[in-house]
Amino acid sequence: MARIQNETAYKATMERIEELLPLVDDHTPLNDKNLIELDLLSELAEEYEEEHYPIKSPALADVIKLRMYEMGLNQTKLSELLGVSPSRISDYLTGRSEPTLKVARDISKKLNIDANIILGI
Repeated sequence: MARIQNETAYKATMERIEELLPLVDDHTPLNDKNLIELDLLSELAEEYEEEHYPIKSPALADVIKLRMYEMGLNQTKLSELLGVSPSRISDYLTGRSEPTLKVARDISKKLNIDANIILGI
């Protein structure tokens, strides 16, 4: 199967996808030419995006900051929740140090952050 070779071709593909989207829905027959074209173009666009626009895993510090915001926590309250000093929280948020396994486990459980993000995998 062909591949999208450059940004111009990618943009043209995305424009065509936008044109096809209103023409198909959940009830469109599988042998409909618009649905088939949409599927093929979507696969090509996905391959191009994975290569040229990869989505990286979020940094632990960023996820902790987001969760702090969502839970209405400041560094002091987070340090109390996790049982570490406020300066240690500051170290985690600036990337100067990483949490110990015990603290990482508490971060995962108490802040509901995926263990893979905490472990960097």
